[in-house]
Order: sequence, then structure tokens, then C-alpha cells
Amino acid sequence: MIWRMSSLFLRTLREDPADAEVPSHKLLVRGGYVRRVAPGIYSWLPLGKQVVENVTRIVREEMDRMGGQEVQFPALLPREYYEATGRWTEYGDNLFRLKDRRGNDYLLGPTHEEMFTDMVKSEVSSYKDLPVTLYQIQTKYRDEARPRAGILRGREFLMKDSYSFDLDDEGLKHSYAQHRDAYIRTFDRLGIKYKIVSAMSGAMGGSASEEFLATAPTGEDTYVACHNCGYAANVEAVETAPAAPRDPGAHPALQVLDTPDTPTIESLVTLVNTLADEGRVELQGRIEAKDTLKNVVVKVSYPGVKEPKVLIVGLPGDREVDLKRLEASVAPGEVEMFEAEDFAKHPKLVRGYIGPVGLKEAGYDYRVDPRVAVGSAWVTGANEAGKHVAYAVAGRDFDIEGTVEAAEVRAGDPCPRCGHELSIDRGIEIGHIFQLGRKYADAAKLDVLGKDGKPVRVTMGSYGIGVSRAVAVLAEQLHDELGLVWPREVAPADVHIVAAGKDQAIYETANRYAEELGARGVRVLYDDRMGSVSPGVKFKDAELIGIPTIVVVGKTLADGVVEVRDRRSGEKTEVAAPDLVEHVYTVVRG
Repeated sequence: MIWRMSSLFLRTLREDPADAEVPSHKLLVRGGYVRRVAPGIYSWLPLGKQVVENVTRIVREEMDRMGGQEVQFPALLPREYYEATGRWTEYGDNLFRLKDRRGNDYLLGPTHEEMFTDMVKSEVSSYKDLPVTLYQIQTKYRDEARPRAGILRGREFLMKDSYSFDLDDEGLKHSYAQHRDAYIRTFDRLGIKYKIVSAMSGAMGGSASEEFLATAPTGEDTYVACHNCGYAANVEAVETAPAAPRDPGAHPALQVLDTPDTPTIESLVTLVNTLADEGRVELQGRIEAKDTLKNVVVKVSYPGVKEPKVLIVGLPGDREVDLKRLEASVAPGEVEMFEAEDFAKHPKLVRGYIGPVGLKEAGYDYRVDPRVAVGSAWVTGANEAGKHVAYAVAGRDFDIEGTVEAAEVRAGDPCPRCGHELSIDRGIEIGHIFQLGRKYADAAKLDVLGKDGKPVRVTMGSYGIGVSRAVAVLAEQLHDELGLVWPREVAPADVHIVAAGKDQAIYETANRYAEELGARGVRVLYDDRMGSVSPGVKFKDAELIGIPTIVVVGKTLADGVVEVRDRRSGEKTEVAAPDLVEHVYTVVRG
């Protein structure tokens, strides 16, 4: 394969696009790989399409290697399949919904669990037909509220989704392990730096769930890691070690405090400590923010439910609510903070002075952070303007109806497994694997005849890889101040030959190199542009485009040598002109 830049459909840009925030977005647009069509929707130009095809090939090879069988479903799907599982409603506004000319409801597929399940149900009838793993590589559609970062978070994207079907839970675990290993091989071949972390299943349902996160400071996902025991989890899935229960009777009686003008936790702590210093309240030592109980009111909207549910979350005052963690805990609900107009409808909730005492009797759902244990005492709101209480004791003055993971996770928090400190990093989700279990099999009544002749409900796994997202991830991780630096397996070409100069002999020699390498199966991008394009522009384009090996055929040809550059290391090697083809072939083929 030879691409000649004089005829290649390619235009590089010197300036970053105005809407670009992350390196991959800037460089993929500037390098002529993608072009924006609409928010979250991009076209792939020839170089970009080649990179996508290379990533797709690697994913397909590893899926085939593990025994997966490729199928293809339509993207346009009828409503009834998703109605049966409840996801027509559960997906909420993320679904692209449409009607045909007869008024029938359809959607553009975000994932295809229902379709895979129905296909297997129609083709499989006996335990002898299992296990089976099917996969497809197909465009998916999700109506993202905030598409951003180019192809990292789009409304249309290419994805590999696969599904395993097993007779029992042991079989599911085996299929899950096979996929996990296949993903490791895939991402290792792609050259992506990643971390495997525990995750929440969310709207997908199921039990065990892990994410493959590409490490990147621009990532939208935050994960924790313990360098002592190896624990790693998306912050949404981090489980807080519950505080040990204490004796509720070990504390003084509840004390009501006059606390006007205390709009913040800091101002409350300062005032309460001042009251203690003046002898107006008895404290067992000075208090800090962590000794106060903050009570945050949110609205949780569930699909298909007209009125949102009011939820009050109690957590230590030195912690903020992480809405993503809270939303993961109440999935498939969507969370919104209470606003002034909401408080006006609930006069019993006194903004800034909400406390847990009496909330249950007032009919509110009150959940606490796991750090709020029975017998723990708190300074908290008195549900009366200008007043707080001291020694509000859980299990004595208010009941703990349930816990919820909603508090922010911090670096230095204890590991839930071993107690050592956790570190926090950011990443980009590139793969997610689920042990779905029987949620979708139950909805479809997917049974096969077991060995004893009785029906057995099939159990499933679901496994996704963001194929187009992997392209952006590679651009995020593999670039420098000059441009992209593709790994060889996914680069649009193996070698970028630059003819630098005005001498006709330079172009004739460069062209011969391109043809000889192409004949030997080396993928060549040849910058054969003459006239108005200077060597400086050609070098900048070569660095921006990021092909792993750059060959410069220029003025040194007169001395019988050609320069070969390694795009990643920057190392330059002078090679005798007659040996150039063999040298490059050896570099490319290893």
C-alpha cells in the first residue's frame, strides 16, 4: 500500500480547533484524521479510517482467538425488545428514539443485550449448544447530554460488544475470565497503558463488573489504587469501611444550640467551639468539620415515575457529596440537587439547618454515609432556623434506615481491603466486562433443556470495548509537543518517506523506495509534494501525523546516505542509500 500525499485526501492544520480541550481532539483534527459534523459526531478521513481499521483488526483477532463468533445486528431496533427488559424507560434521555411512517417506535441501539439474547433463544435449545460467545463490531448511538473531547465522548461511536451464554454460574465465571484475558492481550497489543478496576454495573445490571481504564490526566473517570494489596476500583465502586458501632448511652443528652449566621460548616465549627470556650455548651473536646453531620437533600428521578423522590443524605461535614457516586448507588435513578423552589415546597426542610432528628417521622427517606455508625455523636442541624444540636446520637436520637455511598473519595483514605492509604488517579474507560447473570435471560425466558431433560435458565456475560475511543486514547497517551506518535500496529502506515528538496533525483529515488517497500508489503506514506511545499512544512507534517518511521530523502543523498528517524525516540540514523529498503524492511518487520 502506497499513499502519495500529492493526491491523498488530507489537509493538516497548524492551529488547534477552537472547541478542542484535550490533546487527542486537537491532534486528530490537526493531523487530518477526523472532522466534526455536529456535537459528538465525527467523520473519519482516510488516515483516521485506516487507524480505526487497524484497531478493529486487533480486537477481532483477539476475539476470534478466544473462540468468539462474529455476528452483525442492525442499529435500528424496534421498541418491544427494550420494553421487555425495561430499558426503553431506564435509559431515559440517552436513547435516540424515532418513529417510522406507520407510527411504530424504534431506537438507535446503544447496546444489544436484548438482540443477542433473542438470537440465541431462537437458535439454541439444548445444553449441548452451550457455551457460546457471540460478538459484533458496530456503531452505537447514545444521546450524550454533554458530548465533549472529540471522539472520546461522542453520540455515535464504534464499539465491540460480545455476550457469553452459559448453563451455570461456573460457566459464566470461565467465560468472564476468558474475556478478561482477551482484553489484556488486546490492550497490550494496542500499546495502551491501562489499569483494571472494580466497577459498578449501572443500567446494565449483573454482579461482578470491571473496567479497563487507560491512564490519562484528562480522563473523566477517577479510580483509586492500593499499592499494598493491589486493590483498584472506580471511585463509584469504592466501598467505605463502616465505622464500628458504639454505645449510644455513652454520650450526654441532646443539646440545642443557638447558631445564627452559620451558613458553612467552617462557620458552624468556629461558633460551636467559641460557645464551648464560653461555657455555653459542654463538649468532650473541641470539634472539627468531621465531627459535624452535613445533611444534603437531592431529588432522585426514576424512569417511568412521574414525581422525583426526595432523598436526604447524611455525611461527615468534612466531606462533599460526589453526585456520580450517589447516582451509581441509586441507579437507574438520576440525581439533582435541591434548589430554592424545592425547599419552598418542603417547609419542614429548613435550608442550612437540616438535621436527622425527626426526618423519619416527617416522611423523608434518610440515608447515611457508612462512617455514621450506631452510637456516633454529631453536631448537626436542629430543623429550625438559626439552631443546631450537639450530641445527636445515631441509634438514640435518630435511626439509621440505611447507608449510601455518596461521599467523595480522597487520596489517603483507607483501603477497604487492607487499610493502607489509597492513591487517586484519572483514566478513560476503554473496556468494561460484566457478569450479567440472568436479567436479560429472565426477560426473554431464555431456557435450554438440561442434562436431566428439564428447562435451565441460561446465564449471560456482557463485554464491551470502545474501538473508536481506543484511537483517541492512543492519541492521548502517545504524543509529544510535535504531534502524534502511533505504535506500529495501529499507525496508518509503517513508514513516512519525505522527499525534501528540489532535485528531481531526490523524488525519483524516494519514489523507487516507496514502490520497492510497497511491493514487500510495507505500508508507505510518501510525501511527494513538489513546488510550493517546503521541506520545513513536510517535516512538521511528518511529526504531526506520527508514523513510527520517517525516511528523509534529501540533500544527503548526494553523499550516498539517507536519514531514518524513529518518531518515538527521535533517534536519527544515516543509512547507505543502496541499503535503505532492506534497513527499513528490517525495522518495520522486526
